Amino acid sequence: MSRPGGNPDETGVIQNGDQGSDPSVFNNTHTAAVTPEIRLLSAFKNDTHAHKVYLAGREYFSEDGRTFELHLVGKIKQQLNADPTLHPEYLSSFGLAEFNRRATEIALGKRSKAIVENRVLSVQTPGFTGAVRLGAELLRHWYDVSTAWEGPVYLSTPCDDALAGVFQAAGIQDICQYYYWDNEQRGVCLEKLLKDLEGAPERSVVVLSASAHYPTGADLSLDQWATITQLIMRRRLFPFLLLSAQALCSGDLERDARLVQYCVSLGMEFLCAQSFSHCFGLYGEAVGHLVCILKDNSLLLAVHSQVDKIVRSLWAQPSVGGALVVATVLSNPAHLVEWQGEVKHMVERYMLIRELLRDRLRLLGSPGCWDHLIQQSGLYCCLGLTDQQVDFLSKRRHVYLLPSGCLNMSAINGRNLDYIADSIHAALTTSL
Repeated sequence: MSRPGGNPDETGVIQNGDQGSDPSVFNNTHTAAVTPEIRLLSAFKNDTHAHKVYLAGREYFSEDGRTFELHLVGKIKQQLNADPTLHPEYLSSFGLAEFNRRATEIALGKRSKAIVENRVLSVQTPGFTGAVRLGAELLRHWYDVSTAWEGPVYLSTPCDDALAGVFQAAGIQDICQYYYWDNEQRGVCLEKLLKDLEGAPERSVVVLSASAHYPTGADLSLDQWATITQLIMRRRLFPFLLLSAQALCSGDLERDARLVQYCVSLGMEFLCAQSFSHCFGLYGEAVGHLVCILKDNSLLLAVHSQVDKIVRSLWAQPSVGGALVVATVLSNPAHLVEWQGEVKHMVERYMLIRELLRDRLRLLGSPGCWDHLIQQSGLYCCLGLTDQQVDFLSKRRHVYLLPSGCLNMSAINGRNLDYIADSIHAALTTSL
């Protein structure tokens, strides 16, 4: 007797291992497009030049060029591993409760009106991308649960290449861009930004970096933020805020979250995605968080149930390790002071690198004004180079940067600073 779907031969034996000429179900699978970031990393790895430098990484690098683990984080990991009271168990779909509470407090402020009025939903996610994805899934049915919303979503140009794909994976295909970085101004062009958002249809989602804008490092001032939020409220747009490296922008948790807290003070409804990978050095643990601020707490139960349903279909429950480290630090005053001290040292280091690079370019007589290097903040920086100059740096000088000359400041150290500065000068002064 043959099983359903089996093809017995003449003796009645099923030849399950013989697929014959049946084509693979994956025959029509197309190779996905390679992102510019992956292409750049591949070129760097294949480069055999002795002085090659990769400045497009996302991690924080120490002076010796290695990814940096905070001393306190390493110590807490050891303590947690040795704690006999901790037992492996699944978290709820919303994650570790203490982590969620602390993450919400540092984003919104401990005395936030939204927290007091119980109109905040907090969810631990597997990394920053997970937070954005969960927010995107929630937005699809935000306005009308009977009709899937499909956009548009407005992203800054430039922005993280992965963002558009995350929204599209959630079924939101209408992705637009708004003007942000201007190479000539070497900073944010508010006038063009406002013009683009003014033309956005009602109910559009606007993704805004609250601090440490990736990849430019150019953040909005409080006055600029106030102007943008007025437009958002008047045009009935919905803000989706990104807080990807809180404390690593200025060295201060409160200061880096002030634009988020400003939105709360206006009574705005919004989503905010957080990441703890950079500021805790938890690159392998994928510790993210999504905060949903509602206008009325009567909506909380319904949104809570939708989030629970979505999470169970995406990842069921997040992992506990990294979140427990973060919660341990944020809930202990002594740990918090020590952590802030380590973070401040990291920030001071790459702010010094910014000054040294600016001064070196000035001494070389490199064309242009380089004050924007110290006016920007955070891990990333944008030099404002042309595509030809960026291409020159990678092919002729073996220095790899993102488009427009965006780079990770922590990847510059005492061993490669002079070579990088000389290479940038050569790109600016060589006829291309």
